[in-house]
Amino acid sequence: MPGLVVFGRRWAIGSDDFVLPGAFELFVRLVWWIGILALYAVHKGQFNCPGGGLLHSYLLVLLVLLASIICALSALVYVSMQGTISNPGPRKSLPKLLYTRLLLYLPEFIWAVVGAVWVSDSSVRCEKTVINVITGTVIASWVIIIFTIIGVVIVFDPLGGKKTFYLTDSVNRNLESSQSGQLLYNVKNTATRVWEKRIRLLCCCIVQDDDHRVAFTSIAELFRTYFSDTDLVPSDIAAGLTLLHQEQDKMESCPKEPEEILCHSPSSLVTDDLDLELENAAHYMLFAAAAYGWPYYIYTNPFTALCKLGGDCCGNRPTDSDITGSDRHNFHFGSILKITGLQYRDFIHISFHNKIYEIPFFVALDHKKEAIVVAVRGTLSFEDILTDLSADCEDLTLEDVLENGFVHKGITQAANYIYRKLINDGILNQAFTIAPEYKLVVVGHSLGGGTASILAIMLRNSFPTLRCYAFSPPGGLLSKSLADYTKHFIVSVIVGKDLVARLSMPNMEDLKRRIVRIVANCNRPKYQILLRGCWYEVFGGDPDNFPTELDGRNQDALTQPLLAEESLMVHRSPSYNALEDESHLNSPPQYPHLYLPGKIIHIVEESSSRRLCSSAIKYTARWSNETIFGSILISPKMITDHMPDVVLKALTSLSQEHGSCISCQRRECTTDVV
Repeated sequence: MPGLVVFGRRWAIGSDDFVLPGAFELFVRLVWWIGILALYAVHKGQFNCPGGGLLHSYLLVLLVLLASIICALSALVYVSMQGTISNPGPRKSLPKLLYTRLLLYLPEFIWAVVGAVWVSDSSVRCEKTVINVITGTVIASWVIIIFTIIGVVIVFDPLGGKKTFYLTDSVNRNLESSQSGQLLYNVKNTATRVWEKRIRLLCCCIVQDDDHRVAFTSIAELFRTYFSDTDLVPSDIAAGLTLLHQEQDKMESCPKEPEEILCHSPSSLVTDDLDLELENAAHYMLFAAAAYGWPYYIYTNPFTALCKLGGDCCGNRPTDSDITGSDRHNFHFGSILKITGLQYRDFIHISFHNKIYEIPFFVALDHKKEAIVVAVRGTLSFEDILTDLSADCEDLTLEDVLENGFVHKGITQAANYIYRKLINDGILNQAFTIAPEYKLVVVGHSLGGGTASILAIMLRNSFPTLRCYAFSPPGGLLSKSLADYTKHFIVSVIVGKDLVARLSMPNMEDLKRRIVRIVANCNRPKYQILLRGCWYEVFGGDPDNFPTELDGRNQDALTQPLLAEESLMVHRSPSYNALEDESHLNSPPQYPHLYLPGKIIHIVEESSSRRLCSSAIKYTARWSNETIFGSILISPKMITDHMPDVVLKALTSLSQEHGSCISCQRRECTTDVV
């Protein structure tokens, strides 16, 4: 930090990133050198076999070469250990050492070729042990060379030349604004094309049409904008997340007033309403989970699922329901039947069709709750990920709804697709013809929860009694006016420190600023931060109290950026700054704030345990406020708390606990009467 500049370009690696890989290679080289030295000492004077003279010379040169590499690595590791993330000054000599180390690859490569030729020479009749050792040496040399090439490819930054241009203070000081504008335009275009190529490469296995190309460009522009104003390398982000997690744990361990209390909920809600909603949520979460089909069923039943599906799903497809999309061997439909416990005749429509902005869903009759359930699947494919990442805002215009506002573009298009299928294809008319007295309920998890929420808004005027249960929906979904409007008919359920429920562009910008601030002000070297962080994540213990430049500063000063923080932001030319006109750390938000839909039930562990293997977890639930989810929390459970099986487990536990409490109260009442 900042990104290392060698060969006239910036690389996606810092000058303090050579400690751990360099130490590992240094250990391997030392063991290697000692082994060769021992071999040479044992066989000294015994190189009179055919080819022995070449062997003698080979071993001597190899010992000298390894010693040179060990010296270069030792210096490289030592210099890389100096300074801090935001203070690379003590490491200014590292590029020269790196050039020296890279130059040593040339004789090593030549000697590896010589060793390979010598080993493959049939005229060599030396001792087998010696030949095996030389063979191992040759293999080790080639392995290290290959891994080095792979490492160079990984840390290569296609934009390195462009970034170096703007990072150099002496360049383009006196450019006219028109020249600067053209250069800036070229840099932005190059960055967008690079991100677009990366996305296309990741999605190379899917058929790409015009919708995909538009989505690729939109997502590439989003990534380019997000990463363009910082000089962070991946290890800096890892160190920042580690520090934020420990800082967060220290704050949570301090006595403080609870952030979430019952009064955050609307005044008309009472505890009985929460219990009722939890019971309904536990029931409908089965439908949201079932929408994932066989992947979810096999994930939750790894030992028996295939046998059950193989035995039950090979029959004929049901004739009473309309199934579209591919479902080989009926595995998807069979899994839905198993999870929901419904019968063939209860399904009105099932769609496994999946493209960008077009996600699977099913419509079924729920006789237990007397409801027509529309269940929307969450993220399970590359197409779904592209829908998630199409995070631009667009207006949602609805007739007779005054609370129109901004919504997530990709999820809104997915909701539009399902809306057209339900209304234009007459699916809901068919369902209400069969069960006219039933109410309409829309459910979904993750992407499905966000889509279900916007779909519910679209259907609300036609079905005033509609209810929606959104499980772990994306945080950046609705503007404030729409979020308030949905409190009358949508309930969102969030578990713990779920990342997705806090995921929005403003929150991501906030996380970036927090990472920059904490790594800029930490006085420890990066390798110490990462080693201590790994130990803390795996084995636990008390959060490390890293000394920082923030220590001793008054509270007002904490809101001002330090020079170290500014040094981690991209220093552009004056004309660039004039065009962008942004103060990096204190600039106004570039994206509108979007919120979770509806009323929010937040489920947390009553006695939180940091270990993932903890058992007998007890949960509590409370009404919460959307502002509580205005910051991303770093935790080992930030991903697992989002998983549908964890959400279902938490809801089932709370529902069963509520049921047992009611039974206990009834028994106590009976005893009192007697």
